[in-house]
Amino acid sequence: MKGFRVDRSIVFLLAILTILIGAVAILVFSMKVDPLKDSLANDKLLKVLIVLEDGGIPVSSNIVAYYPGSKRAAMFDIPGETGLIIRSLGRVDRIDSLYAERGIEDFRREIETLTGISVPFRISMTVDGFSRMTDLLGGLEVFIPTPVDLTEGDARVLLPSGGVTLDGDKLRTYISYSDPLDQEGERAARKQRAILAFFRALSDQSSLVFSKSVFPVVRSCVDANVPDSSLSLLLKELSQIDAERLVPQRVTGSLRNVDGKDMLFPFYDGQLLKDIVKQTLGGLASDGSAAQERVYSLEILNGTRSQGLAKNTSELYQSFGYDVIRVGNAEESELDKTVIIDRIGNATVASSIAQVIQCDNMQTASVDASNPEDYGTEAIVDFTIILGRDFNGRYVR
Repeated sequence: MKGFRVDRSIVFLLAILTILIGAVAILVFSMKVDPLKDSLANDKLLKVLIVLEDGGIPVSSNIVAYYPGSKRAAMFDIPGETGLIIRSLGRVDRIDSLYAERGIEDFRREIETLTGISVPFRISMTVDGFSRMTDLLGGLEVFIPTPVDLTEGDARVLLPSGGVTLDGDKLRTYISYSDPLDQEGERAARKQRAILAFFRALSDQSSLVFSKSVFPVVRSCVDANVPDSSLSLLLKELSQIDAERLVPQRVTGSLRNVDGKDMLFPFYDGQLLKDIVKQTLGGLASDGSAAQERVYSLEILNGTRSQGLAKNTSELYQSFGYDVIRVGNAEESELDKTVIIDRIGNATVASSIAQVIQCDNMQTASVDASNPEDYGTEAIVDFTIILGRDFNGRYVR
């Protein structure tokens, strides 16, 4: 039997091929970049979907967009009852149905389509997990304007007023109770305030929370689409948000009942929401923008004979995070051109307000706030919008 001889050239080629494969593997591994670290290194907007869920259903969903360079952030509430055509389910349904049936990743991708932006990172917690985190942090501090004393079923809800620190059980009550006297959006706002309080507590307790002995407990309460090392970095960044300059915003629309389900269909087929998000994120990244410094107050007056024009426009501006404190009729009911009156002398904010309805007719009219009785509402609003016949309900023509 003859011995089997291997051609040395083949062995040599195999060796070279093995070395090449190893080199390529090392190169690919070395080029692999953590998207979170890349985002922070380049001072880009950090966009995170934060979900609180209970029983597999989202009870609060918010996009937090954070600009590390200025510590400024925006927060967009996405109601679970938001109605839309969900192509992956092949039907019109509430967006929380997608979460229940397909999970958080499909839910996140649908929210990206709804808002028109990419949201690469997500964090979710169950209500139980959020409650445990609250106790771990020594409670969350929130401001409750008036005391709460009401009955829900067999349970009585009692919450004191003022700046109070809520433990895990009280926090659970705070984010879950429903008051029939709540103004529109107040229940969602409570959950947003709880999340912001969570970030503040993370900052205050950072030496404890991010220690090697305690962080594993934190990790057990949080689900995220980043590894543990990146989750720690992500939470540290979010804890730096300047909550005093953050204006929470929410999806607005028309409420309709479809197939026995209440659904909130965003105004203008969702384009308004995309406009809101685009303008807000542009303001975060702009060094000269003051649009997010505080909540600005508006009065909106109808200078036409179209019924309900000022009221509908007030809902439009509330969607953008402005505080509309007065809606009424202008002295002149046949105004040709829409005008925006800047009463605080802030051209940057005036421009942002004008952009909402594409109005280029602006005036400045300062008032003496020390004599409010001389000027009525004018002394307590920042901007007055008087709608003219050139306004079609969405834009100035």
